[in-house]
Amino acid sequence: MKDKASWVKVEVADNNLTKGGHILHEQEYNTGHGISAISDEIRREIRRQPCQPEVQQKPLIYLLLEGTLGRKCGIPGLPVQTPPQPHPNQHTEAELKLIRDMRRRNPDLGMVELWHRLRQRGYTRRPESLFRVMRKLGLFPPSRKKNTYKPKPYEQMTYPGQRVQVDVKVVPRKCIADPQLRLFQYTAIDEFTRLRFLAAYPEQSTYSSADFLKKLVKWYARRGIQVECVQTDNGFEFTNRFSNSKRDLPTLFEVTAAKLAIRHKLIRPYTPHHNGKVERSHREDQKRFYSCHNFYSLDDFAKQLTVHNRRSNDFPMRPLAWLSPSEFTVQYVSQTYTFSPPIAILPLANEKAQLSLDFFDRLRRPLSKGHRFLILRIR
Repeated sequence: MKDKASWVKVEVADNNLTKGGHILHEQEYNTGHGISAISDEIRREIRRQPCQPEVQQKPLIYLLLEGTLGRKCGIPGLPVQTPPQPHPNQHTEAELKLIRDMRRRNPDLGMVELWHRLRQRGYTRRPESLFRVMRKLGLFPPSRKKNTYKPKPYEQMTYPGQRVQVDVKVVPRKCIADPQLRLFQYTAIDEFTRLRFLAAYPEQSTYSSADFLKKLVKWYARRGIQVECVQTDNGFEFTNRFSNSKRDLPTLFEVTAAKLAIRHKLIRPYTPHHNGKVERSHREDQKRFYSCHNFYSLDDFAKQLTVHNRRSNDFPMRPLAWLSPSEFTVQYVSQTYTFSPPIAILPLANEKAQLSLDFFDRLRRPLSKGHRFLILRIR
């Protein structure tokens, strides 16, 4: 408790004042703190509030008492500083010396093993007490500063098909009517155009992944995009990288990618944000699709997923300057593929009509100013 200075508030009754309002030096005042009399040293510190004759108020006296002065005068009731008393159960000097010596001889020893060796030498405390003492004495080695992870700068894609992110989403159980049925959504998204391709499968395996790879290559090719690289996580449906027995055996997905001349890129383990675009699209699928749909079979799920895929590709996005992935893809293709007169590409009358990549390759000409034709819709 602090004893540097303290104020004592003294209430003086009205009958204790004389006619002139002076305080009688011979009179005793009870301050409520056990002070029976005011000494001459304290009397000099008494300050009286200014008297206001118009208002009847209770007289107040403030006493400024210093701790050292109180101890000199021996005034009871004032806080007196006492030296700290040792705890009866605290570590003795012999025990502290034993801990220091043992730690000095074994600097890399764990705390539990150190406590076990101390017990063999007569130490009777618990491990919790040993931990507190060692922390107080600073016997623990300083914590090593971890190397700050510096992520590599993101590589921006410059054209469609340069890299396609692929991932699998497990359909929530509450959306499936049959409790024995399991459904999986395979997703591919082009990093440049954000154009997505979704497919429904009854299992999550390397066979489903290989079949999905073939489908996505054909699907993107019909829209003028040639897939050069696919990026996936380290799941067993894509790679045997973390398999104990099949680490050197390529999966069917990797074999299919090699046959199609597509580079397979794996992200860093336990780092899903490296596949952030496809993961973000799965969150939107959960909010806009799975939260309000039910599925009764694989065919029913595939039909509803196709409709959702078309709607998601027609949804405007801020990274694309508020264009939908379909509009952005059409705009890029129309500005990239230029033709010489009198060849022109007219709007498609039938929405089911499709343009293949070979069609554009046969009509491609060197860039000629003024000869760009807009493809209004590609499905």
